[in-house]
Amino acid sequence: MIRYALKCAQGHGFESWFQSAAAFDRLAEAGHIRCPDCGDAKVEKGLMAPQVRPNRTDAGGADAGAQSPAAPADAGPLSAPATPQEAALMALRRHVEKTADYVGGTFAAEARRIHAGTVPERPIWGEARIDDARALIEEGINVAPLPFRPTRKSN
Repeated sequence: MIRYALKCAQGHGFESWFQSAAAFDRLAEAGHIRCPDCGDAKVEKGLMAPQVRPNRTDAGGADAGAQSPAAPADAGPLSAPATPQEAALMALRRHVEKTADYVGGTFAAEARRIHAGTVPERPIWGEARIDDARALIEEGINVAPLPFRPTRKSN
């Protein structure tokens, strides 16, 4: 696996992992690599410093767990959003969890019951297989994928 720093023609920078340099080239040539900010398919590799794993202790005997050059001293906690996009996703997640009922794997069945009027209308979120989601859409039931998983299913 190889990680590349990437940049789109609009100047947005991002990173992604690839199986190999050749895999990046194939995907880029086919237009399958897109900027997460603007969707631009014209993406190029940027400059990236290699990450070398330090020894357990350096020559001065300092612990290797100390701040590494790859992590700037002003970096905030990992739980804090690093980009405006991460902040927006966190806000969306908080809104959904606060205002909608989590119905888990019964999402498709519950959405159908709400659509049919057999249960009171309310905002719900949960999980559905892709074929179930397509069937809901074909039945005229509005659904949309969420860009996050339930907290208990995350690492």
